[in-house]
Amino acid sequence: MTPDELTEKLLDFAVKIVKIAERLSHTFIGRHISGQLFRSATSAGANYGEACAAESRSDFIHKLSIVLKELNETNYWLTLIKKSELLPVIEIDPLIAESTSLSNIIGKSLITARKKGNPKDEQ
Repeated sequence: MTPDELTEKLLDFAVKIVKIAERLSHTFIGRHISGQLFRSATSAGANYGEACAAESRSDFIHKLSIVLKELNETNYWLTLIKKSELLPVIEIDPLIAESTSLSNIIGKSLITARKKGNPKDEQ
């Protein structure tokens, strides 16, 4: 998968999360979870863009690590929504699967980056 394709996948994922976050109730709990979910999911894509523009191998790895942390947090909030039955499982399960898939992709990219380094270091 190219960086542009992954950027697009992260953006599409964030759009789905935006739509789910809007549907959570406007109670204290709904607003809290919605805000946390929105921040973590949208942060993943933004930080991936920063990683792609990294100035060094260590900067790239650091920013990619943030992407992974944000995706893991997103997965937590989605699982909480599911277990709390705030939205139908049929809507949340595909998002959990997508979040997990994106985390796996980023995790593998981190492993590769740590082994091979970032070509920007060679400039």
